[in-house]
Amino acid sequence: MLCVRKAYCLFVFSFIYSISFAQNIAVINGKSVSTKEFMWAYKKSHNGSINADYSSLQAYLNLYINFKLKVLDARELGLDKSLTYQEEIKTYEEALTTHKKVRGTGKDHDFLINEYREGVLMFNVSEQKIWNKAQDDEQALDDFYNKNKQNYNKPLSEVRGNVIADYQQSLEENWLKGLKQKYQVKVNDNELKKLAKL
Repeated sequence: MLCVRKAYCLFVFSFIYSISFAQNIAVINGKSVSTKEFMWAYKKSHNGSINADYSSLQAYLNLYINFKLKVLDARELGLDKSLTYQEEIKTYEEALTTHKKVRGTGKDHDFLINEYREGVLMFNVSEQKIWNKAQDDEQALDDFYNKNKQNYNKPLSEVRGNVIADYQQSLEENWLKGLKQKYQVKVNDNELKKLAKL
């Protein structure tokens, strides 16, 4: 009898999990990204359009996952605990309420506030991990230039802007690669296919 009850509980749990996973487009480090949130972000960045083929949705989801991984890294570094960050968020929320751009409740409001919170975190962590490094670490920039000299065929002084841009790109790629090894990412491909058919 106990065995039957256990099997039933496992079945119910796996059924509930499969239903809840079906409403999520991805799970990043155990935290769900809902289909609603993803489509809200997609629509916002595509002039209100939600008509998209599978490859467009997949490309956007990859970018969105990269964004979420950077935010996760920012939180791990404690950047969300910074007083400057908290003040900035508070000011934004007050400005939203004052200008009544979005009602004080509802999903749109929640998504907008969350997007701003995460956007600021992503900006702050990117500044720390990429932009400042590329601007301030002369030795690292010289090393990068010397390793990739064949791509420039000019002295560093003449192609400095290009070298900085390429170095930043390299830093970002390595950072994301490390994040993808550190955090588990699961994409719900069936949900993505369903969205492409809508």
